[in-house]
Amino acid sequence: MIMTDSSSDLPLGYIEENNIPFISLTCHFKGKDFVDDFGKTLDYHEFYEAIRAGEMPSTSQVNVQAYVDKFREYAKEGAAVIYIGFSSGLSGSLQSAQIARKTILDEYKQADITVIDSKSASLGQGLLVYYAHELLKKGAVKDEIVAWVEENKLKVNHWFTVDSLEHLKRGGRISGTAAAVGSILNIKPVLKVDDEGKLTPVTKVQGRKKSLRVLADMLEERIVNPEEQVIAISHGDCIEDVNFLENILREKFACREIIINQIGPVIGSHSGPGTLALFFMGKTR
Repeated sequence: MIMTDSSSDLPLGYIEENNIPFISLTCHFKGKDFVDDFGKTLDYHEFYEAIRAGEMPSTSQVNVQAYVDKFREYAKEGAAVIYIGFSSGLSGSLQSAQIARKTILDEYKQADITVIDSKSASLGQGLLVYYAHELLKKGAVKDEIVAWVEENKLKVNHWFTVDSLEHLKRGGRISGTAAAVGSILNIKPVLKVDDEGKLTPVTKVQGRKKSLRVLADMLEERIVNPEEQVIAISHGDCIEDVNFLENILREKFACREIIINQIGPVIGSHSGPGTLALFFMGKTR
C-alpha cells in the first residue's frame, strides 16, 4: 500500500483511479476548517480568488491520532504500508506519523509500516508517490520500493517562483523591506527545496516571464534522461503561465508525460496565488 498526504498535490483523478490512501492536512479559511483533499471540498479557484481579495488563511499539521487511526486500519488488514510524507523541513506532520507508527507497532507486533520523509513538497512529493506506485504495479516488493524512494528522493528537483513577495514576507522568508523594494522593481525570486527539505532562495530576476524561463533553464541544465521522465508542474491558479512554461518545455524536450495540477490550500496558504513550480529528476537537487 503506497500512502501519502494531501501536500503531494497529485491530481484528484489520479488519486481516485489508483486508490491511493492519503492523510489530509487542514486549512483554516474564512473562519472554517477545511481538509485539504485534492480539491474535493475546497475549490482551488475560489480559494486563490479569496486570497487575492485579502483573505489570509492559515494551516495546521496532521495530529498523531489521525495517523494512528489510518495506520491501525491497515494493520488490522495485515497490509504493508509505505507512507511517503510531506517534508519534515516544512511541516511537523512527519513527526506525528513517526509517533503513530510506534504506537501501532506496540498494538500490532506484526504490523508492517514504513514512514519515509520525502524531503519534498507539492508535486515533488507527488512524483515520488507516482514512481513508487509504478513500481508496485510492476510487481516490486516493499523493500525494493522503499530502497528506490530513499535512493532517489534527493534527486527530485523543486524549482519555483512566486508572483507576489507578500506571502514570502508573511512566512518569514524575506524581510518587509525586501518585499516592498522587490514589488516596486517587479523582482521575482527563484527558489528551490534543498536536501534538508527546506525552501532556499537561489536567485532573483526582473519580470514574470523571465522567472519562468529560468525554471526551464534549470530543467535543461539539470534533468537526466528527459525522454524517460515524468515532469510535473504545480501552480497557484495561474494556468496561462503554466501554458507558457509547458510550451517551452515541449519545444525543447520529449518527456514521457507532463503532470499539471493546482497547488492545494495548505501549501498555497504560504506560497500564494501565482506560484509556479517545476519538478523533475536530476543527478542531485
